[in-house]
This record gives sequence, C-alpha cells and structure tokens, in this order.
Amino acid sequence: MALVVQKYGGTSVGTIDRIRNVARRVAKTYDDGNDVVVIVSAMSGETNKLVALANEICEFPSEREYDVLVATGEQVTIALLAMCLQSMGYKAKSYMGHQIPIMTDSVFSKARIESIDDKSMREDLKNGSILIVAGFQGVDREGNVTTLGRGGSDTSAVAVAAALKADVCEIYTDVDGVYTTDPRIVPEASKMEKISYEEMLELASLGSKVLQIRSVEFAKKYGVVVHVRSSFNDNPGTLVTKEDKDMEAVLVAGISYNKDEAKICVQRVPDKPGIAAQIFSPLSHANITVDMIIQNVSHDGFTDLTFTVPKADFKKALKIVEESAKDIGAGGVASDESIAKVSIVGVGMRSHSGVATKMFQTLSQEGINIQMISTSEIKISCVIDAKYTELAVRVLHEAFGLGKKDVKAE
Repeated sequence: MALVVQKYGGTSVGTIDRIRNVARRVAKTYDDGNDVVVIVSAMSGETNKLVALANEICEFPSEREYDVLVATGEQVTIALLAMCLQSMGYKAKSYMGHQIPIMTDSVFSKARIESIDDKSMREDLKNGSILIVAGFQGVDREGNVTTLGRGGSDTSAVAVAAALKADVCEIYTDVDGVYTTDPRIVPEASKMEKISYEEMLELASLGSKVLQIRSVEFAKKYGVVVHVRSSFNDNPGTLVTKEDKDMEAVLVAGISYNKDEAKICVQRVPDKPGIAAQIFSPLSHANITVDMIIQNVSHDGFTDLTFTVPKADFKKALKIVEESAKDIGAGGVASDESIAKVSIVGVGMRSHSGVATKMFQTLSQEGINIQMISTSEIKISCVIDAKYTELAVRVLHEAFGLGKKDVKAE
C-alpha cells in the first residue's frame, strides 16, 4: 500500500462533470490499494470572479478580508468532491486549511507555510477515509485565514505530501507533463520524461505555469517526487526529481517566457553608498518581489537603476519608487509594462560554453533587442519588447533543437 497525494487544478474541477471525472480517478487510485489525499483548487474562473468583486468594492481592499474572500473558492470544490465520492459509496472527508491546520505566517495573499499538523489526517486515513483538502489556504497564529498566492494549491499539495511522507505527489493539470516550451506557441515542443528540481525551479520562477515555484522548493527540500500528469488521460507525465547524468547531457532543457512583469527605471540616481537600499527597502517592506536589477556605469556621480517587478504589484511599486526617488534626489522615474522575459534553462549549461552567445545571436538575427540580461549557472534570461515574445520563444526553441527527442550537448 502506498500513500498518494493528488492535486487537481481549476480546469480539472471546472464543471460538475469534471469533478465526477476526478472522483472516478481518485476512487480508482483508492481501489488499487492506496491511501489517498486529494488537494483541489477552486473551479476555473472562480478566483478571478472573487478578485473582481473585491476590486469592484474598492481599489485597495484590506489584505485580510481579501484572503477571507478568495479562500471560499476552494471550500466549494472540496465539499462537492467529497459529496461525489460519498455518493459513489466511499468514505470521504473534506478539510479546509484551518481545520488541519496548515499554519502559515501572516503575509496575507502571499503567506508561507510554516508547519502542518498531520495527526488528524493520519487518523482519518487509518479509518479508510479519502481526504479532500482545500489548496491555496492556511491559517496564521492569530486564527486569520491566509492564502498562498496564485498557484498556491501546488504548494499545498507538496507540503502535505512532505508532512505525510507520501510515496508520490501527483499534480494533475490540463497538460500531460512539462514541455520544452509552451506547446501553444511551439507545436513541436516535446514532453520531458523527467526534469531536475533545479531546472523546474528556474522554469517556475521564470514564468512556466506548470508548477508554482514554492511547490518545487518544498519538493527539493524534502525529497518529494512530483509527477506532473493530465487529468484528462492516463498518459505518463513528467517526473520532477533529483538531478542525474542523463539530465546533464542535455544542453538546454527548456525555454520559458513571462509577460507578467513590468520594468521601472530610476534615472540619475546619486552614486553613493546606501542609495540602493533606500530604493529597495520600501519595496521589501511592502512585500513586493524585485526580479532583475541592472545599474549603469556611473557618469558625473549619477547612474540609472533599472529593475523588474510583478505586473500585479506594478502600480503599488511605482508609487513607492516615485516617493523614494524624491527622497534621494533622483532625476525621475520611467516605467514600461510592455515587456517580457524570455529564458533558456538547463543543468548542462554548467559544463558547456557558448550558450549565451548562441542565444544572443539568435535573437539578433530576428531584430529583437535585448533590454536586460540576467544569468545563473543553469539559466539565461533576457528582457525584450513584449510584442516579440512568441517569435523569440520559437526561434530559440529551434536554435537549441528542442523539438527533437533526446537532444544531447554538442
């Protein structure tokens, strides 16, 4: 007997028929002799509707009340799935985040899981129940409902799998695995049989929507094997697991893109110690994540400082930066929401040269200007004009031969 944690995303539970389909899949896993814990998201589109209601009430809703509101989407799904399984003759029990409890910090809408009490879940599993857990949500030490941010149900699933020491965490979604890039842009994209935690971390952080980055961090930290699969067929998916020699032989594993960032440039910043801290500290205090940062060479004691932030935080970040710019005597603030980040990722890049040159040449040949560059051991990211995103992804995918199976480093 194995302990299997399964997670189903919004599209997988988007209608009553799809919830019934999930129930049948869960029941089959249980009938095969496994203990089963299921984590579900809200029905597709529900969270967006709730967010729209909040924004209709006021421009900047209370973060605490925002979490109270958006957490209700998952409550609906867990109840419906539990009812469906019960109608099929199975013992099923639903859990909201606070009922387990899944303890988090108090950073509303972006909370981080601190601990999970697995006692009640283990008792129910021993009694033969299938457990249905609301993803995306938890509770802080003061008893407030918290949410984990978009895609947080993935994190809930891996965290529960880690707490229960599950044999596998199956992430069911509307795609049947992790592809070399978005198949909607490049139909020739190929599905990977397996990918390392590090590569998946980079792809998730760079805009890949298959898995949320914090779920991969949990998986890597606790050694949880994650199997990304489709909820609409029985095809094998992609295993996210420890790095091995086969992965190192592949030069570039995948191409990702992200249109959900905006660029802010603080112009004519006094080039003095401590000035950067004065700009970025207020953003940190507002829980705004800063991604790429570039500082130009100083001229006449002044420099330009350019960085990117999530587009969802752009208005808030711009207001904060404009105030900081006045305080430090900067020349002004410019911004651009029409950007995209395109990245190549692969553990094989550690031991092979010429990858960056090939990427830059490929983009140059298509007349695509690079505005910012960021690198790590296993990835290279370029900020470009958003209108060239699809073109950049297609030409890079072709340049690195990712449409072919088992492409090895040259």
